[in-house]
Amino acid sequence: MKAAFFNNNPGTVDFVFGMGRKEKIAAAYELYPEVVTAKNIEDHLPALSDLEVIFSTWGMFPLTPAQLDRLPRLKFVFYGAGSVAGFARGFLERGVGVMSAWGANAIPVVEFTVAQIVLALKGYFTNLQHNKTLAGFVSWNRSLHYGNFAQTVSVLGCGMIGSEVVRRLKRDYKLNVLVYDPYVSAEQAAKMGAEKVTLAEAFARGDVVTNHMPNLEATVGNIDGGCFEAMREGGVFINTGRGRTVKEDEMIAVLQKRPTLSARFGDALYAEGETSLAQATLTALLDVTWPEPPQEDSPLYTMPNVFLSSHIAGSIGNEVIRMADYCIEECERFVKGEPMRYAVTLEMLKTMA
Repeated sequence: MKAAFFNNNPGTVDFVFGMGRKEKIAAAYELYPEVVTAKNIEDHLPALSDLEVIFSTWGMFPLTPAQLDRLPRLKFVFYGAGSVAGFARGFLERGVGVMSAWGANAIPVVEFTVAQIVLALKGYFTNLQHNKTLAGFVSWNRSLHYGNFAQTVSVLGCGMIGSEVVRRLKRDYKLNVLVYDPYVSAEQAAKMGAEKVTLAEAFARGDVVTNHMPNLEATVGNIDGGCFEAMREGGVFINTGRGRTVKEDEMIAVLQKRPTLSARFGDALYAEGETSLAQATLTALLDVTWPEPPQEDSPLYTMPNVFLSSHIAGSIGNEVIRMADYCIEECERFVKGEPMRYAVTLEMLKTMA
């Protein structure tokens, strides 16, 4: 079978399909010797008339109808990353299959999210702020946070990532889980051991709210200031989904009104034992923002109750190799005529990020 790598960033191909994965593909199929890019594709198309499958990852580009006309034997695109929204439609409308390794990319996001939930319910992030001074350290009231038992976690978006977060929370912890997702029924939520709620209920009832809503026009700005105003004292908002789903200026305004105790009251009140005021907090753990990264003058960089990470929840380092493995495994299923696990359809594009 004739195969080729298409990608605007050949170095990314070597990164994702490293640790022998590119060589494995070359051993199994007749692999075209060069990486095809949007700039050089016209030079290579004459030699690719019998191409059957494309492998790619971050940096894949859409093909024009004229270019697709010159690939008459193309059957499938195996994409070693998550979102295919930028290029898939043209292939699918021609009957060329598209596979996404979103299942592989979901795993580190789930791990990252669950880890943050566990720490948040222990009060870890507000505790970090208290421990900036000796007075804060000795006055920390551990009874203000209830730990990882009988607490409530709200999961926004129950796609591949959100549903797996729910599954792990129910499997490994004694927690109440609420889900908000217009495409999930109450019965489906119940089967996961969760309760289906509205977006307003998710914020009002959750000790932790974790966002996994896709980046769609219908979800832009869904999470507004009212959502954050409704959160419980000591509540934590986690965003490993997409920044555009949040009205960031409204979120910032609420967070500024509900900062950590150490920032609002200072050491003097610690000495007086006013630790109950620590409940007047709201914390945001943001792996994604809009824009990304935040502009240089954004308050997010200096707010004591905001913890910024630079979009690291998804696959990084050796984790990316898992996405290559998913592509290789799916291609083997394709060759054997077996059902695909991660094929994308035109209908799915309506709700995929």
